[in-house]
Amino acid sequence: MRIGTKSILFGAHQFLVHPWFVAWAWWKLYGFPFDPRLWIAFFIHDLGYFGKPNMDGPEGEKHVEWAAWFMGALFGKTWQDFCLYHSRFYAKKNNAHFSRLCVADKLSIVLTPAWLYIPCVKATGEVYEYMKLADTRTKAGEPKYASMQIYSDSIKQWYANVQEYLRRWVNKHKDGKKDSWTPGERIARDEIGTWS
Repeated sequence: MRIGTKSILFGAHQFLVHPWFVAWAWWKLYGFPFDPRLWIAFFIHDLGYFGKPNMDGPEGEKHVEWAAWFMGALFGKTWQDFCLYHSRFYAKKNNAHFSRLCVADKLSIVLTPAWLYIPCVKATGEVYEYMKLADTRTKAGEPKYASMQIYSDSIKQWYANVQEYLRRWVNKHKDGKKDSWTPGERIARDEIGTWS
């Protein structure tokens, strides 16, 4: 079973748990989500990880496309972009602005307690990809990871660092301010090795 599928079934993007944290984050940021289309987006925005061989590699980064297609087919381009740009990197790559779903999705990680998150990402193995990427890409000088300063040998400390970084990102960008923190380009995959 591929790591993206594992993440949806019992990892960081667990299809019955993660959406509730996104909904809670939305409520904290923008008020109660009365629009039923929001609830659909909360529950499907990460389902594109299904079958992906990595989480942050080239395939994993395209996970946003499935939910964007689905929402676009049902509700039009605005909702398509709402899901498509819940990834800051996907938005930056397309010269687009991140969506409010992106902000809520990032805050959801801050709200997810370590006692729940860490066992899930250890069970799927995705935490080792995330930590390896943080270490490898920081050493390679990739701006995303160097600026985040999240790497740690300790999973618990790594997660605390991720939560702190995302807390700061959300506070800076929750009102739609232009994202100057996320780099537009990444170091080529073959320069840092594979990570699947």
